[in-house]
Amino acid sequence: MKQPRCSQCGSEDAEPGFVEDAGEHSRGYARWIAGPLERGIFGGAKRMGRQRWQIDAWRCRQCGHLELFASEPA
Repeated sequence: MKQPRCSQCGSEDAEPGFVEDAGEHSRGYARWIAGPLERGIFGGAKRMGRQRWQIDAWRCRQCGHLELFASEPA
């Protein structure tokens, strides 16, 4: 993915990163899952059969704004 322009201040000075998921049994990174949040009987999110996408995160060095993009299937 090419470097995006900040939607808040218009700067083109952004650095790539990722959103960490440090929860129990996590893979260490967050994913975007299609569809509205539905909870199962134990309160967890229902994910079966839903496509998951990698989240690319960019932080503007000028204003600190984060831009998140679901760029490709995970």
